[in-house]
Amino acid sequence: MATGTHEYDDDPRNADILISVNGELFPREKAVVSVFDSGFILGDGVWEGLRVIGGGVAFLDAHLDRLYEGAKSIDMDIGLSREGLASRIFDCLDANAMSDGVHVRLMVTRGLKKTPYQDPRVTIGPATVVIIPEYKTASEDIRRRGLNLFTVHIRRTAPDMQDQKLNSHSKLNCILACIQATKAGADEALMLDPDGAVATCNSTHFFIVRDGEVWTSDGLYCLGGITRANVLRVCRDNGVPAREKRFSLVDVYGADEAFVTGTFAGLTAVHQVDGRLIGTPPGDGERTGPVTRRLAGLYKELARRESVRPA
Repeated sequence: MATGTHEYDDDPRNADILISVNGELFPREKAVVSVFDSGFILGDGVWEGLRVIGGGVAFLDAHLDRLYEGAKSIDMDIGLSREGLASRIFDCLDANAMSDGVHVRLMVTRGLKKTPYQDPRVTIGPATVVIIPEYKTASEDIRRRGLNLFTVHIRRTAPDMQDQKLNSHSKLNCILACIQATKAGADEALMLDPDGAVATCNSTHFFIVRDGEVWTSDGLYCLGGITRANVLRVCRDNGVPAREKRFSLVDVYGADEAFVTGTFAGLTAVHQVDGRLIGTPPGDGERTGPVTRRLAGLYKELARRESVRPA
């Protein structure tokens, strides 16, 4: 089944992985949480996706910054120091003898509830911390053919509704956007902000290239993406003009190139938006334009340099 930027080839090693649930390791089929867990009942929690490269985690500090900031914003105590949580991640990786080609889902919920109700005061236990490491690499076929995006009617909400900077377990608006794009035959949804300007995709961040200049949204209506920020950093460090700004679908349809970013796949070219072909493919079957290709390589180098394992 095609899943857009998150498409991957099944790896048989994943059948035998050990998953960390509150510090205990369980085989895949026995890794469970209670039906009274806040995450199951209400989607009450925050999470991160991490990429393991060369024995370290890429941009670990930035991911932990975002996780702890999200926890603070929902008034949730993770119950572990940053150092303690990082140690737990690497304990899980070590138990699985994993050092490369791994994607980790780190999830923290408010914990067990006395009864199924939203009020945090009926929580009766510490936070639930789950770490799922899997051997996953992005599909080469998707990278070569590029993505097909569809602009959906589901909008990104304003900060006074549900702030999109919060990486919460509550992702229903993104799920609805994903469903609409899938029904339209696309790989992923392109989402607009409340005023109709381009915001982001349902599970990745969106960029366009016009006349050698890289544009992405102003960031108010999207998650504070780690990969997004590092692509902008790579642009600055390598003399590529880049702007965070508001722009419309007209700007997208007339772009020379487009791409999306995310921890799982890095940079992935966009070939089509709403039936409009983006730019002119190089002609060798490769649909990644020159600017996107260059940035993808620079980002990959940066991620490898900044994959760390705390001492």
